[in-house]
Amino acid sequence: MDVARNAPCPCGSGRKFKACCAGKGRGRGTRTGVLVALVLLGGALIAGAALFGSDDGVEGAGAPGQVWSEEHGHWH
Repeated sequence: MDVARNAPCPCGSGRKFKACCAGKGRGRGTRTGVLVALVLLGGALIAGAALFGSDDGVEGAGAPGQVWSEEHGHWH
């Protein structure tokens, strides 16, 4: 149903359509867009932490088969 902006609102409030229900139904897309952006940002942060985070709090990484020596402060 198309209602002119200056016509009485069909909801029965007695107000003009433009001041009552004309703007309802909008904003849902904006909220959805913000939610999607937050989910993507969170996923990117988790992926970055997984890719660039160090194991056991030790900077860098040794060659395959080496272990970190807390006593000596280097890889063996």
